[in-house]
This record gives sequence, C-alpha cells and structure tokens, in this order.
Amino acid sequence: MEAGVTDKTAGARFWLQSIVALLAGFAAVVVLSLLADAVFHLTGVFPATGQAMTEMGDNLLALSYRMVFGAFGSYVAARLAPARPLLHALILGAMGAALAVLGVATTWNMNLGPSWYPIALVVTAMPMAWVGGVLGRKG
Repeated sequence: MEAGVTDKTAGARFWLQSIVALLAGFAAVVVLSLLADAVFHLTGVFPATGQAMTEMGDNLLALSYRMVFGAFGSYVAARLAPARPLLHALILGAMGAALAVLGVATTWNMNLGPSWYPIALVVTAMPMAWVGGVLGRKG
C-alpha cells in the first residue's frame, strides 16, 4: 500500500469506483435509449411521441436496441469496475430489471402498446447484463 493511504481510504476509493462504474453504465443505457427513441420518432419510424406504439415491428425494434444498449451499459460497468466486473454488470442488470418491473406495474393499463413489450424488458435485462459483463471482463 502507498505511504499515507489507509485501509479506510482504499475502501472508500473502491466504493467510489464501483459507484462510478454503475452510474456510467446506467447513463450509457439511458442516453443511448433516449437518443435512439428520438431518432426513430423524428424520422417517422415510430409514431409521434405520446402516441401508442402498437406495431409489432416497432416494438421488436425498440426491444432489440434496448437489449444491445443494456449489454453495452453492463460492458461499461464491467470495464470500469475496480474488481469483480461481472458482479458490477449483474448489479446494473438487476437495477434495469427492477426499473422495468416498475414500468410494467405503472403502465399496465395505459394502452401504450402490447403488454409483452415491458415484460420482455424485464426478462431480457439479466441475460443482456451477463453478456455485457462477460465481454467486459478484463484480462
């Protein structure tokens, strides 16, 4: 250990790096998803913002890029993790799954699109986190 660096300081640095890794991965998913959504709405691929997205193809497209972005965010978290990169990726996946469950619960009766779509977000969160974590392992 470096001179002047205590176990407490090292522990604090580890936790800070872990939090930064998770926040960076989360930000990557959110920013990429919002940008993709905006592009598809502005170009007319998706219906105008605020309108229900009922077409199967639109929902499959949105699910596919959210899966890729979820894996990428977990990759980012794994690469930035100070240790145990796969664990960091899976924690990010659990955060995503929890938010997706909240999305299912809050939008279920709002007729925003097919019921399978938000459920698919829940189901795919952890597998995509695992993929990103495996790809992001160092060494």
